[in-house]
Amino acid sequence: MSDTEQRFSVSHLDEADFKTGGLRPYSAYRDLGVAAATQGLATAQVIRMTAPYAEAFGGRHHHEVQFQMVYVLKGWFKTEFEGQGPQLMRAGSCWTQPPGLRHRVLGWSDDCELLEIILPAEHQTVNDD
Repeated sequence: MSDTEQRFSVSHLDEADFKTGGLRPYSAYRDLGVAAATQGLATAQVIRMTAPYAEAFGGRHHHEVQFQMVYVLKGWFKTEFEGQGPQLMRAGSCWTQPPGLRHRVLGWSDDCELLEIILPAEHQTVNDD
């Protein structure tokens, strides 16, 4: 169990909370306040795809994390995972990926929204191409 002091936090939907300029230029992010509440132990965000998929967005990469989970809230999202092949995730699909698992995005629906939970909040994304 972590010794990190945590605090109570609530995040209600407000469309104005979706911000661009994050890791992916084709996405808007809604921070759910988890990183602040856990002093960086974890982060959680809703990711909304804001542009149609283009092959240029599909570079192979990995994340230097301890834990990563993604849940499809709306639409569909297709990713190819090293050693697992292409996976089509639809609304209600959930996946976890081990630390350092190489993967690349293959496409998404126009209405795609994802919930992503990562430990720790601050982490690196490494391009493998």
